Amino acid sequence: MIQITNLSKKYKGADTFSVNNLNLTVEEGEVFGLLGPNGAGKTTLISMLSSLLKPTSGNFSINGLDYKSSKNKLKQRIGIVPQEYALYPTLTAIENLTYFGSMYGLSGKTLKNDIEQNLETLGLSDFAHKKIKTYSGGMKRRINLIAGILHNPKVLFLDEPTVGVDVQSKNAIIEHLETLNKNGTTIFYTSHHLNEAENFCTRIAIIDSGQIVCMGPPKKLIAEQSGATNLEEVFLAQTGKALRDYA
Repeated sequence: MIQITNLSKKYKGADTFSVNNLNLTVEEGEVFGLLGPNGAGKTTLISMLSSLLKPTSGNFSINGLDYKSSKNKLKQRIGIVPQEYALYPTLTAIENLTYFGSMYGLSGKTLKNDIEQNLETLGLSDFAHKKIKTYSGGMKRRINLIAGILHNPKVLFLDEPTVGVDVQSKNAIIEHLETLNKNGTTIFYTSHHLNEAENFCTRIAIIDSGQIVCMGPPKKLIAEQSGATNLEEVFLAQTGKALRDYA
């Protein structure tokens, strides 16, 4: 579903590459987790795969579509749920979702039904006509997710989809994502919640300094790391314990 070949990104004025000659294949139907410390290249990689950021070199394709020759068609096949809320705070949930749905060419009864169904599934029906600025963080996360999936994307990119939310919202989001995956959506996910990633992902890659340092099913990575009993211990063994503050 995703084929990445020698992909690199170096920002203007930077001394090093944020993503450095990266190669990766993600199969159809996977829940693929990309984990790494701050500044490792996670968001840069997702931004390139979402066609929001132009690579310095290399190539990738999604669902058989090459980004250089089929960028517009490629964008129609993917959904993006960014780390920052991509919502209009003075509009209601219905107004936001109707607007985003229309950007994907959806309209009429089909769009209305899809919005109502997603709001019901994620426990937001009673707040459909409330402005987003009145929502809690967990409610905004759930609306943020719905905005990225209304068009039933082949691939869904998630950048920290459960950051800063309550336990109930986190559970609702993960359960909804698992349902989407069972129905055929390939998921590409980043998070700092390692326990969540360990249970949610079918396969994981740990990235550091723009390169993949290890990859495999969570249980296999834990079994192969000497002394490790969970994914967090694998992560620290592969990336070190030094602080990764950056600006």
